[in-house]
Amino acid sequence: SEDPSVTLFREYLRIDTVHPKPDYDAAVRFLERVGTDLGLACQKVEVCQGCVVLILTWQGTNPRLRSVLLNSHTDVVPVFEEHWTYPPFEAVKDSQGNIYARGAQDMKCVSIQYLEAIRRLKAEGKCFARTIHLTFVPDEEMGGHKGMEMFVQRPEFRALNVGFALDEGSDPALSGCWALVPPRAFCSTPPSPPAAAGIKVKCVGSPGHGSRFISNTAAEKLGDSPLRPPRLKSDSSLTLGDVTSLNLTMLEGGVSFNVVPSEMAAGFDVRIPPTVDLKAFEEQVAAWCRGAGDGVTYEFHQKYRDQHVTSTEESDPWWKAFSGVCRDMKLQLKLEIFPAATDSRYIRAVRHPAIGFSPMNRTPVLLHDHNEFLNEQVFLQGIDIYSRLLPALASVPPLPAEG
Repeated sequence: SEDPSVTLFREYLRIDTVHPKPDYDAAVRFLERVGTDLGLACQKVEVCQGCVVLILTWQGTNPRLRSVLLNSHTDVVPVFEEHWTYPPFEAVKDSQGNIYARGAQDMKCVSIQYLEAIRRLKAEGKCFARTIHLTFVPDEEMGGHKGMEMFVQRPEFRALNVGFALDEGSDPALSGCWALVPPRAFCSTPPSPPAAAGIKVKCVGSPGHGSRFISNTAAEKLGDSPLRPPRLKSDSSLTLGDVTSLNLTMLEGGVSFNVVPSEMAAGFDVRIPPTVDLKAFEEQVAAWCRGAGDGVTYEFHQKYRDQHVTSTEESDPWWKAFSGVCRDMKLQLKLEIFPAATDSRYIRAVRHPAIGFSPMNRTPVLLHDHNEFLNEQVFLQGIDIYSRLLPALASVPPLPAEG
């Protein structure tokens, strides 16, 4: 009695694509099989050894028009099985219809919702002017460096002729918004993520025996460094994506309990909204380190400088098509800047508009958490939503730049 779309979803969830050894080959074979069954053209692009981007294409009636890109990633984050009620790769469905598995929310649900929406539209005999491409990419959970970051630089990506892209959009900060009573459904549509940076601050100081009171130590300088997580001021109008956040995530140093180390280091995860001047922020970091004393230096382990923001103005034809469907379906949109980082940042960096959208309303968001699950009815509703969104986006009239 299970809906075939749910069965397909659970089959995908059982493919173990968890880091550090994701079975990408099995995932690509599965998705290629589904795409072939739907009559979609398939292309595989190995962006680096063992990392393949699968492209499924539903050709439009006017290939010269820019296409709609539906992106999702195949990899999932590690699990701590002892904290799970059910095995995380068996896709167990309980009596309430909740499907438990790593990737149930992030983001294998969206991948299957894309495919099942296309299945429904093709079964109805629909066709559209614009081509629809689906990309299934590796390595997103590790930063996308062996996935989308490399893919957007390749001729295969440029050949997709992308006009507008959808990617994942749900995050833990929005779980409260999604707990409201039906029929209102809140869906995140962040126009752009904040710039992200990983900063390592190294402090050099005087070493010595652990029993002595030593001045000017590395630990003392590290403790005095202003690069510590600031408090988010209580302002109900602000979200995580509106403010710069700094979180201490790594500490290094020391060789023995009884030896004062000559060197210590701290790693910070930094998220910077598009409204912040990145050059001025880096100058502030340098000033903080100078103020902490001699021998305090910093380096960026990763840095994203692109601050391009996708338009959410009603005059924008892509946004008008997207938001119009949501209004028709009585989906109340809550626009937020996504505080995390997704592969859509690489798509925006090559100047293609992209928004994040994951239809998981009335669901506690458990991305990267224990007992990740999605209810089958919420999953099926997502297919309904994409079945309305895709025709609207693929039927956007020719734009001036398209002749």
